[in-house]
Amino acid sequence: MPERLFAALQALPANQVILSGTGKTRTAAALRLDIEQLSQRLRQLGCKVLALLADNSATWVTADLAALKAGVVQLPLPGFFSDAQICHALQSTAADVMLTDQAERICGLALGFHEIGQWDGLTLLGRDIAAVELPAGTAKISFTSGSTGHPKGVCLSAEGLLDTAQAVCVALEGLPINWHLSVLPLALLLENVAGVYAPLLRGAEIVLLRLAELGWRGISGFDPLQLLRQVEAVQPDSLILVPELLKAWTQALQACSQRAPSCLQFVAVGGARCDPGLISSARAAGLPVYEGYGLTECGSVVSLNRPGEDWPGSVGHPLRHVRIRVDDEAEIHIESRAFLGYLAGEAASREFSTGDLGHRDANGYLHLSGRRGNLIITAYGRNIAPEWVEAALLAQPEIAQAVVFGEARSGLTAILVASHGAVSSKLANAVVRANATLPDYAKVGVWLPSASFTPTNGLATGNGRPIRAAILQRHADALAFLQSGQEPIHAVL
Repeated sequence: MPERLFAALQALPANQVILSGTGKTRTAAALRLDIEQLSQRLRQLGCKVLALLADNSATWVTADLAALKAGVVQLPLPGFFSDAQICHALQSTAADVMLTDQAERICGLALGFHEIGQWDGLTLLGRDIAAVELPAGTAKISFTSGSTGHPKGVCLSAEGLLDTAQAVCVALEGLPINWHLSVLPLALLLENVAGVYAPLLRGAEIVLLRLAELGWRGISGFDPLQLLRQVEAVQPDSLILVPELLKAWTQALQACSQRAPSCLQFVAVGGARCDPGLISSARAAGLPVYEGYGLTECGSVVSLNRPGEDWPGSVGHPLRHVRIRVDDEAEIHIESRAFLGYLAGEAASREFSTGDLGHRDANGYLHLSGRRGNLIITAYGRNIAPEWVEAALLAQPEIAQAVVFGEARSGLTAILVASHGAVSSKLANAVVRANATLPDYAKVGVWLPSASFTPTNGLATGNGRPIRAAILQRHADALAFLQSGQEPIHAVL
């Protein structure tokens, strides 16, 4: 039960600042009062599912905690979701109350929502809708994977989410983390659990700035120098990044011949595979980066490298709240209390089959090699995990994003997004360097340039993972041209 979270909050001194940043600062006493008042209001409204669509703020955190206290299912919605994805999430969960800073957008979707009040700068919307059946104990429904146009809703228990947060706290015991800066959208489970629940459990202050203030620029990308300015101003001890943000920040530091602020004690990177070379470059630039691994179905973080227990190329030791098994075909299976099932699906089994391939070494560190469903079998019968080849490509500073295809083909094709300022000639040289690290059967034969893969254009998830099916569809004509045997657009000699 979430009582342990509220017990930790209750034990803090009344005047201790817990939430700060843009907008109103909240002490422990003020946060406790706000949670109680909003939870009472949700009960009075008869709320069953509270949808939350808003920028990062103390208000967002308060609403999330109020829903938890009231026993109301919470549906966090990322701002980058398309209207179609938002409609799907709201309809499939039968969300009946929404707290948002985008009221006009939601009312324009013709889903029956209408304004029923205001709360701390956000608009309360309500509607009459028949409830849908959810797995018993559902506290949160997460659609943050976004791997398809209509991603599955993952039903999660409060117990499992708090297990994850507590395990993160235990893993980081002894580190002087008193200020955490939330860099990722709070609607992403990784930030919600590891960047809010875990700091609350250890009594750390959470600094919440608007995403634009942190360098997020929507479809136009991310400004790492803006993030650097905020870190220098706030002086946090910890933050969480996805690999794409880590790469952008590292390259910006290198370009400016700067080092990261020395205040940082721990920078977690997760959400997608991270090349070991990037970890080394980031550390050389002063970023104390440690890679982890997690899944929405397992309540986010599953394993984590940390000071004193860090193995390059691995995703760390499994945390204490999970049991991990690797089967004879190298697929990773995880047992936790978080996953209750998918919306309109069967109840979850005790053990979750991740679809991730990997192994545990003699020292217990977990290593990932790719996704079972992504495995490429070439025309020569070679089995290739595209993540392996993509990691070699992403190790090159000129390449920001990469996706590799080649099923039933004689060679591999890469779709590449150039780093800022890189031109085609530099991309070609980067591919040549990456190929030099790969065996002949895994070398990239031809490549195509592409616009960035982002959640806004439907080519990436909220955590920055490329959506292969969408990218393949977007470039289908060009790939067909390449595979026809005609002159390739870009050939790697």
